[in-house]
Amino acid sequence: MRYVESLNTSDTKFRKHEVYENMNFLKKGANMKSLNSMKVFVVGTLSIGLFSSTALIPATARELPRVYDASMPRDQQITLAESAAPAEVSSKATVYVLGLKGYEKAREGTNGFSCFVGRQFVKPTETTIAPQCFDAEGSRTLLPVYLHGEELRTNGKSEAEIKADDASGYKEGRYQYPSKPGFLYMMSSQNRLSAIPEHGTGIFPPHLMFYAPNMTAKDIGFDSQRPLDDLDYLGMTHPGAGDNLIVVVPVASKSPTDMAGR
Repeated sequence: MRYVESLNTSDTKFRKHEVYENMNFLKKGANMKSLNSMKVFVVGTLSIGLFSSTALIPATARELPRVYDASMPRDQQITLAESAAPAEVSSKATVYVLGLKGYEKAREGTNGFSCFVGRQFVKPTETTIAPQCFDAEGSRTLLPVYLHGEELRTNGKSEAEIKADDASGYKEGRYQYPSKPGFLYMMSSQNRLSAIPEHGTGIFPPHLMFYAPNMTAKDIGFDSQRPLDDLDYLGMTHPGAGDNLIVVVPVASKSPTDMAGR
């Protein structure tokens, strides 16, 4: 199995590609014009649906393992995890790598951030690959969910069982949602996220996610959720809920010459 040999890819073009809804994802309802108008991906245990034109592209565009597991060399896991955030951040973060029994701490950080590569099985022979770096609030509240989920996964639990444990954990108070705004980096060009199992995974562009507990579209200036859903650079995952996230896909700025030619 071949792993990532170079993480410093300069490919930033993401062509439009039909994306299908995962049964675990946020369902948008029958009023959607088509599945092409929705972009759906998953980051570990967080289900996210958004965007009108930024899309997944085939995972074959990168040298990524079909199953991300503990067989990837430790130094490559660290490099992949650190690729989620700017070097100034990730070089000082606590880093976790995947071991035979779950995540193991590879390095203690000094800035409160935690970096690791999340995964989820979409097929028995395929996982997502999600490099991410949580800030201090996410490290306190969300990271334990990932760590325990991976412990269950390595013990043979199914994704459905892990999802059920997550739900019961929040209900029983074992887990907590972020108590204040904050964010996590997912700026790696190696994000391989999930479409429905029969269609596998695809590469999703670098992006940022902001904790927005209980916020709705109105809190960021929209009259309703619908116009926000039509944007290809901004989205909201679970409006009004404790696990709500605002997702931002950075767009390269245009030069004055480009703007003048519009």
